[in-house]
Amino acid sequence: MEMKTPRFAVVLSGCGVFDGSEIHEAVLTMLAIERTGCEYQCFAPNTWQARTIDHFTGSAVAIAGDEDNRNVLAESARICRGNIKDLAEFRAQDFEGIVFPGGFGAALNLSDFAVKGAECEINQEVRRALEESYRQGLVIGAMCIAPVVLARVLGKEHIKITVGNDKNVAAGIAKTGAEHENKGVTEVCVDEEHKIVTTPCYMLAKSMKEVADGTANLIDEMLELMDY
Repeated sequence: MEMKTPRFAVVLSGCGVFDGSEIHEAVLTMLAIERTGCEYQCFAPNTWQARTIDHFTGSAVAIAGDEDNRNVLAESARICRGNIKDLAEFRAQDFEGIVFPGGFGAALNLSDFAVKGAECEINQEVRRALEESYRQGLVIGAMCIAPVVLARVLGKEHIKITVGNDKNVAAGIAKTGAEHENKGVTEVCVDEEHKIVTTPCYMLAKSMKEVADGTANLIDEMLELMDY
């Protein structure tokens, strides 16, 4: 019997490297999925950003609680032309894989790893989506700094992940119970036992081409774990 075309959930964390999703990583993830002939649906948690950054000056223009702070779901919608759903609507049974692009939003909005490190709190819907995906055997992918979210939620399962070769982040990951594996910029860490695939992207990348190559490698390895 022919296998159905895999569907991916792509979980975004805002719009912009310093306070949300890394735009190159997010778009190249969608492109890599499309190029394999597969389908995707974007999601984001309906919550307020930890802070809003002016990406031209690098300065914070709003923080949590400010009237002009921005909503993670509304900002994420910019990247995917409005075709996005509240993460509260995610159901693991509708997908074969779930992917988390990077950007500082993963460490600020999906979690507060940027503030609390290994003791970070995880957004309630992000935790639910990850735990549900893991229980139901979905292949889980993450890039750049986003693997720290996986570590905090699934570290007790002793998963294996990479963020490249950053010693400080690797030390934080180890405290969660997860194992960090050093990888090069376009290399992929494949944890076959737990069906988790991670790659460094802009934790190491110096060009968009390197990110494109790493992202494509990640999606290819995810499909391998799906036997597709």
